[in-house]
Order: sequence, then C-alpha cells, then structure tokens
Amino acid sequence: MRDSDRDIIRNLNLFCDMQPQRFEALLTAAYAQQFPAHVDLIREGEPADFLYVVLEGCVELFSASHGRESSLAIVTPVSTFILAATIKDAPYLMSARTIAPSKLLLMPSGNVREAFDHDPAFARAIVTELATCYRGVVKSMKNLKLRTAIERVGNYIVRLHDKSGHADIVELPFGKRNLASILGMTPENLSRAFGALQSHGILMDGARIEITDRAALEAICKPNPLIDDPRS
Repeated sequence: MRDSDRDIIRNLNLFCDMQPQRFEALLTAAYAQQFPAHVDLIREGEPADFLYVVLEGCVELFSASHGRESSLAIVTPVSTFILAATIKDAPYLMSARTIAPSKLLLMPSGNVREAFDHDPAFARAIVTELATCYRGVVKSMKNLKLRTAIERVGNYIVRLHDKSGHADIVELPFGKRNLASILGMTPENLSRAFGALQSHGILMDGARIEITDRAALEAICKPNPLIDDPRS
C-alpha cells in the first residue's frame, strides 16, 4: 500500500483515533485491489467477509427483488461501506458494483470486529459512523416521501452546488439512470424534472449544469437543513 493511501485512511474519522498498533494490525491484514468498471463486488445475502474502503473510483450500492432493481447509494472516495454488516457479522443487505475503474481497500471483517472489541476509541468512532448513516437513511426517506420529483432533483443540484464551493457550473458525478433510481423516479421523470427546472435557475448540457439563479432554484425546491445538510 502506498504511504499516501495509508495517510488518507488514517485521517478518516473512523480510524484517526485508533491505537497505533491496532491500526497497523488492521492494515497489515488488509489489501488494496484495482477493479475495472461494472464489476460485482458483493451480493446481498452473502456473509460480510470484508469492510470496504473506496480509495479511487465510484461504487454503486443496489438491491434487486422479483425482477426489479434499485440504486440505494453511490459511494465515492474516500468512504467505507458495509460497516453495519461487518460489525454485526450479518449478511449483506445490499449488493455493490463498480461504476468506474476503482481502487478499494478490503479489510477482513474479523479483524475489524477484533479492533472494535479492544480499542475504545475505534468503537466510539464506529458508533458515530453508524449513527451518521442512520440519520442519512432518515433524511433519504424524508426526501423521497415528502417532496415532489422536481423538489428532489432541485435539492440534489443545490447540494452539488454547495459541495463545489458554489461554482458556476457543476457536473453530475455519475449517470442519470443511477441518479433517477436514487431519487426514486424513472429516467423519464428525471428528464422532465431537469426540463422543468431550466426555467428556474439552471441550464443543462448533458451532465453539466450551469447555476444561473440560485435564489430561483431554491424558491422552487425549498431546501431544508433537516433533510439536506450533511452536517446535521
């Protein structure tokens, strides 16, 4: 593993306060691997053998049932996924696949649980991480149940704009089909929502979105910090 990757992992909230010997033991048992795009990483129902850290690329978490499939989340660097299944030693509730060529770190779940049992700072960080994930799920449910399609798409653009530092132009980080699934709509409804928003402060050009009037965009999508603020 490159020293730069080691430093990035060490600086994640999940690992930054770990006892040094525990962190080194965890990394010694882990390994980094490159994956091309469109590779299945895990399948729901399988045992949680590893905790994954996305170092480069992009990973889609999804689920399927009775011929239907839905994207549930997109994981970008640098983030972990499947933490809850790892700690509970339970089957994966979601499947995962790469969207783009990706570099992942795989940490054996048994080693993660051992560190959880013996490192209080790591255990506290895991509880905080899982609490943050739970609150993210609640926000996602509120977004899906309390907003129209146009409001969901508009607020997604507002969040992209905030993450970009209010750049004049932002770009969708992944495909529109994935975005439609995450926002709980069909690709056709997503296209109609983008079209409707073009008279309310944005201009679309493929995956590029120019923010021409932030106030007009907020007026139609009505941002709510209890849904949209990742810090809350």
